[in-house]
Amino acid sequence: MKLSKSLLLIIFSICFFDVKIFAQNFDDIKRYKVNFATAARANEKLIAIRSFLANNQKYLLLVNPKTLDTKVDLASNYTTSGLQFQNVLAIFKNIAYVKSIEAAAAKDLQLQNAGIDHAIPNEKGIALTIDLCPSHKALDRIIFQSVFDEFKKIEQPAPLAISVSGKWMLKHQDDLNWLKSLVEKKELNITWVNHTYNHEVNKLPLAENFLLAPGTNLDVEVLENEKLMLKNGLTPSVFFRFPGLVSDKTIVEKIEDYGLIPIGSDAWLAKGQQPNTGSIVLIHGNGNEEIGVKDFIQLLKTRQADVKSKQWLLFDLRQGLGKEFE
Repeated sequence: MKLSKSLLLIIFSICFFDVKIFAQNFDDIKRYKVNFATAARANEKLIAIRSFLANNQKYLLLVNPKTLDTKVDLASNYTTSGLQFQNVLAIFKNIAYVKSIEAAAAKDLQLQNAGIDHAIPNEKGIALTIDLCPSHKALDRIIFQSVFDEFKKIEQPAPLAISVSGKWMLKHQDDLNWLKSLVEKKELNITWVNHTYNHEVNKLPLAENFLLAPGTNLDVEVLENEKLMLKNGLTPSVFFRFPGLVSDKTIVEKIEDYGLIPIGSDAWLAKGQQPNTGSIVLIHGNGNEEIGVKDFIQLLKTRQADVKSKQWLLFDLRQGLGKEFE
């Protein structure tokens, strides 16, 4: 039986469309690894920090060292040259990406809140970060709706960062899809921050808790979480938030060896810390921090007039640090 040219064209289009969609799902990721390289194409000069195989093609997770934006693209689209992480630090030492890593490293001795905790000191506003630790409770959607409602006439999409854990993603697909829909509708601009796969917590002192617990496998916590993010259609950013904001010098250095920038907070609302100009604000949106959510809603109410006059804005972590270290 012969098929008409038009029918063949339709079949080809459907097959191509399906392949294209499947290629972006990244359901079958293989050989996912830390892999630093320069990646050049036309006027672009990016840094590859990960490589992986999917659908028989090699992909790279790429960072723009000036803007801190990340994207996933085919390795074949770039001319690459492999690097050691120390080479990255040396070659790009005067660029925002490396300056941010070094700024985070300067506070690596702290047991709590190591990393960058204040992003935009010369701007009027805050950088909002929302942590999604493992939880049986539903997402506090009121936070995200309140941000959109308050800023839709001033900043649309409104920028914020979400620190997402693997075990939260696995149990909250509907909530995750809802967040993704807000991005698709351009209501929010979300920076996805690695918050580890398991986010383990125990009853031991902080020095032996969270990522400092004996037997912690950082490759699982960092890389498996990134793989799960990619499987769910999220592009991992260059930012990392320690569970419980707990770390030590050794683990900060190990996280930076993955090419990630630790992000703390100088305004964890549930602990009574009040935001100042340029603060990185922390609230939990996983249903387990009612006080923090209420405090944030109240904060928005008290700042309504300032928001309308553009004297109190939300800032993208990437843009804030990019401007701070330009």
